[in-house]
Amino acid sequence: MHDLLAYCESCEDWPASAAYAARLAAAFDGHVTGIHACPVPSLMSSPYDTPDLMADLLNVTRQLEEDAVASGPSFEAFARACGATRVAWQVAEEEVPRALNLAGSWHDALVVGRTLQTPWGSASAVGGMVLGAGLPCIVVPEGHVGESLPDGMAIAWNGSLEAIRATHAALPLLRRARRVTILDGGQPLSASLEDWKPPFGLAGYLARRGIHSETMFLSKPGDSVGTLLLHAAKQAGADMLVMGAYGHTRFSEWVLGGATRDVLERIDMPVFMRH
Repeated sequence: MHDLLAYCESCEDWPASAAYAARLAAAFDGHVTGIHACPVPSLMSSPYDTPDLMADLLNVTRQLEEDAVASGPSFEAFARACGATRVAWQVAEEEVPRALNLAGSWHDALVVGRTLQTPWGSASAVGGMVLGAGLPCIVVPEGHVGESLPDGMAIAWNGSLEAIRATHAALPLLRRARRVTILDGGQPLSASLEDWKPPFGLAGYLARRGIHSETMFLSKPGDSVGTLLLHAAKQAGADMLVMGAYGHTRFSEWVLGGATRDVLERIDMPVFMRH
């Protein structure tokens, strides 16, 4: 967790997720980069746009880009006020998903905000970032003001490869947590691991890395998976939920799995996700 990427949809009011990323970078004596995306008109145009309209769009976009670049010192001051000492600001001439995918190539984790007021803060948009960014993501609920370094962590466990990947990626945080709880849904292991003898055991995997864990067995949800997981995480005294992100492609667009979408729609604590 030494190189964190914080997505900022606005360059005026820095989101709670950016503050979270800055505090987390400070806790790991790491680096945080704020990133803002300004798609150029050629990426947004249609065959029916006139040359004059394209010129106007280009002028507007260039002004927005200049304003975004000029926001760099403001972001740096904001992040430093949150405790970060190594801060950078990046403006990308790309659509948001591609900008995050590219910048994610040299970062350890992406921090994004789940909000109700902005297009890229919706559950579906955030879910698309998580599935397409290519790196672990920490989704922070709107208005979150708690500590970035979790004291307690809960792992949503169903034996899937996504859950294993998420747990592995979250090890730097799990090692620092005082309480780790496995929320065991009692699901069978992934088909890819069914023939492994002995089967993969999460508690043993954590113990070999010096992480003590307890297990809470979950009953079949009467309401929603998201409500069940978030409620169980709170019962376990967790400040963060770790879970695999599930999805599949349809016509080259990411479609969220039910559990992922459910948690993102009901999120009320930071959630560490890995696809």
